[in-house]
Formats: sequence, C-alpha cells, structure tokens
Amino acid sequence: MTMGQRIRDLRKAAGLSQEELGLQAGVKKAAIHKYESGLVVNLKQITIEKLAAALHTTPAYLLGLETASLPEGALPYHPTQRIPILGQISAGMPIYAEQNIEGYTVTDLNGGAEYFALRVSGDSMNAIGINDGYLIIVRRQESVENGEVAVVLVGDENATVKRFYATESTVTLMPQSTNPIHQPQIYDLHRTRIKVLGKVVKVEFLL
Repeated sequence: MTMGQRIRDLRKAAGLSQEELGLQAGVKKAAIHKYESGLVVNLKQITIEKLAAALHTTPAYLLGLETASLPEGALPYHPTQRIPILGQISAGMPIYAEQNIEGYTVTDLNGGAEYFALRVSGDSMNAIGINDGYLIIVRRQESVENGEVAVVLVGDENATVKRFYATESTVTLMPQSTNPIHQPQIYDLHRTRIKVLGKVVKVEFLL
C-alpha cells in the first residue's frame, strides 16, 4: 500500500472530504488529491506530520514504516491538551478575557504551539464545512499565508473567520458560503486595523 492510499483510506474512515483534510493539515484540496493519487510522493516531513495529526495516526504509519497493531478492543493513545472555548473575541479585550470563555475542550494537536477553540456563529464559511455552531481549533499566530483560513480582528469589531489574502496595502477576507449574502470584504490597511489572531487548523462538530 502506498502512502497516498493510506492517506485516502484514513481520510475516508474519518469521514473527511479532501477539502476538510486539507483545512486541518494546512494544505489545499488539490494537494490532498495529488497525494492520494500518487502524483506527489516526496512530501516534506512537516507536511507528513500535519497529515498524520489530522488523521490521528503517526508519520511512521503514513510512510509505511509501521503497521497499526493494537490488542483487540484497545484504542490508540493520543496525547491531549486542554484549551479554552471562546464564544466570541472582542476587540480591545484580552483574547482570553473571562467573559469570552464559555468552557474548555481538549485537542490532540501538539508540537508546542498554543491553541484555542472558537464557536462559529453564522454561515459565511459553510461551503468548506465550517458551519454555524461548530467549533474550530485555532493555532495562535500573528500571520498566515495568502489563502489560509484565519481568525481575524477587524478594527473595533469582533473576530471573524475568513480565508485571508493580503497585499502591501489591502487585506481581503473571503467568505466561502452557499449563502450569496456573504461577499468578499476588502480593507485598506491605511484606514482599518487588521490583526490576525491565528490559523484554523481543525473543525469539530457541535458539542
């Protein structure tokens, strides 16, 4: 079995689309398609690690260096960390302000990064599986690459979740929705303060 076949089989077993796996692993849907079809076989180690984390397996298994061998009835162990669930993030307030935190959850993402969960409100990103009421797991970071899905503070408004594109003078926040009311938001950086709070790395169902 090839690495692409392992990725495909684990993705299907987890009930993920190529788009959803790409979102969790930080790559595009087209990249997942190329991995699974064998068009790309020499993946970077960091990419393999991200795919393994998203698929709840190990890099060694994806590379074919180990097989899943657990006693009958046993479940694989995944280290977890406790992270806050934020109902919203308000401008001008600390991200972990007490009034923002509605509870806690756990994630098996690791690697020394800081994470938080945010409960989604609205349908502006439902075309890629980020639905109203779902939780998104966000890795704290101050910048993202163009095309990545990010949590962003816009001026004095609450945080929003959109696909992020930036030039030297503008930022475009792109919705991906089946609802046509949601349109791209373009901001002049000389007039509006834009602050990236983190990158969306995982989507979870409503708790």
